[in-house]
Amino acid sequence: MPLPRHALPEPEVLAGLPPVREIPAAEVAARIRSAPRLVVLDDDPTGTQTVKDIPVLTTWTVDDLRWALRQNSTAFFILTNTRSLAPDDAATRNREIVRALHEASQAEGVPYAIASRGDSTLRGHFPLETDVLAEELTAQGAPTPDGVVLVPAYIEAGRLTVDSTHWMRTADGLLPVGESEFARDATFGYRSSRLPDWIEEKTQGRTPADKVLRITLTDLRVEGPSHVAALLSTLRDGAPAVVDAVRDDDLRVLALALAEAEENGAHLLYRVGPSFVRARSGQSAHPPLTPAELRPLRGDAPHGLIVVGSHVSLTTRQLNRLRDRHHDLTEYELDVAQLLDDTRRDAHIHELASAAAAALETSDAVIRTTRTLVTGTDPGTSLAISRSVSAALVEAVRLVNAARRPAFVIAKGGITSSDTATHGLEIRRAWARGTLLPGIVSLWQPVDGPAAGIPYVVFAGNVGGDDALADALALLRSAA
Repeated sequence: MPLPRHALPEPEVLAGLPPVREIPAAEVAARIRSAPRLVVLDDDPTGTQTVKDIPVLTTWTVDDLRWALRQNSTAFFILTNTRSLAPDDAATRNREIVRALHEASQAEGVPYAIASRGDSTLRGHFPLETDVLAEELTAQGAPTPDGVVLVPAYIEAGRLTVDSTHWMRTADGLLPVGESEFARDATFGYRSSRLPDWIEEKTQGRTPADKVLRITLTDLRVEGPSHVAALLSTLRDGAPAVVDAVRDDDLRVLALALAEAEENGAHLLYRVGPSFVRARSGQSAHPPLTPAELRPLRGDAPHGLIVVGSHVSLTTRQLNRLRDRHHDLTEYELDVAQLLDDTRRDAHIHELASAAAAALETSDAVIRTTRTLVTGTDPGTSLAISRSVSAALVEAVRLVNAARRPAFVIAKGGITSSDTATHGLEIRRAWARGTLLPGIVSLWQPVDGPAAGIPYVVFAGNVGGDDALADALALLRSAA
C-alpha cells in the first residue's frame, strides 16, 4: 500500500545521519555518582516505563520525599498527574511539590535536579509547568534556572527527534508528530512538528523559534559531550534548548554533557519524555520481567483486574485483540451517559463493581468505559468530562479491591493509571520494578496501603502494537 502523504519510510528519515557515538550506561552511572538526585515530576504515571528498580511516590509530603531521598537510587518519580488538571491546579501542584522537595532536600542533605516529564507526543502543560517550577525554585532560594532542556524522545515507542523535528513511528512509516491524532488532542492540541516552531506556538510567540538552541545529532555524535556542555552553558534567563535523539546512546551523550555543564555552574530544568530518565539515571535498557521474576510479585488471588480508560484508537484495537486471544475474560462497561447523570451515576458504579468483584472468583475481569469519546464544547469542559469518567473508574476499582483483592491490576491510559494508583488502590510509595513489554509497560510493586502485594501495571494509551495488551495479560498469567 502507498504511504500516507506525510508519513515517510523510516530509513529515509534516518538516512545520512552521523555514526552513533556509543556510550555505555556504566559510564553515565559513574559520572553521575556525585550528581544531584534526579527528581522526575511525572504528569501521568507512564514515565516509569523505561526504568527498573526506581522509587515512585504518588504523594509529596515532606516525609514521603525524605523516604525517597534516602533510597539507594539515582532518581525517583513523583506522580503529579497534572496532565489531568486545569492549568491553575497544575501550577499549584507544581509549587507545592517544589516547596516540600526543597525542605526534604535540606533535611536529608541531598541535592536534587528536576525533570518535568511530559508526553512523548508533546501533550501536557508546557510551558506552564517549567515556568512555574523556575519561579518556585527561585522563591525557595535555589538558583534560577538558566535554561530548559526539551528532550521528548521515547526510543522504544518510536518517538524520535531528527534535525529538531519530532517524529512518531506508525505502521505506515514515520509521521511528523504534529500530523498525528495526538496533535488533535481536545485539551493540548498543536500544529508544529519542528520543536523550535512548537515552542513558539506553545509560548504564543514569547519565545521565537529562532531563539531556541538546537542540539543536533551532529553535536551529539560528532562533537561529543564537552561540545554539547559548552552549548548548554550558553543558555540564559530560562531559554529553551531542544535535543535530537534516535538511540539511547544519544541521550547518554546528553547526560554526560549535562553533568559537565552543571558542574561548571549551569542551572538547568528538564522537560522530557520517558527515555531521558533512563539515560540520566545511568541505566541501560532492561529486558522485560520474566515469569520467574514476576512470580514472587504476583498476588495470591487467582485472577486479575484490567481497567481501560484510554480512548485513542490504538487502545480500542488492543482491547479488541485482547478479546480475540483471551476468550475467558468477563467484561463490564461503565456507560459514560450514566456517569454524567447525577441521578444514575452512583448506582451504576456500585452495580458494576459488585459484578466485577464476583467475577474475579472465576476469571480475569475487564472494566472499561464506553468506547465513544464524549467531549465538551471547549478544552476545559472536555478535561472535566475526562476527570469525571476517570473518577468513576477509580471508584469502581476501589470497591472491587475492597470486596475481593485481585492478583494484579492493569490500568490502560495515562489519567486512568494515575487515578487508579492514587485513589483506587491508595498507593503512596512503590518501586517501579521493570516492564512487561520492552520499554513500554511498567510494573510497580506497592509497598504500603491496601494495594501492598498487588502488582500494578501502568500501560499508556498510546504505546505498543495491537497485541500488546493481550501479551501483557499472557505474561502475568504465566506467573501464576
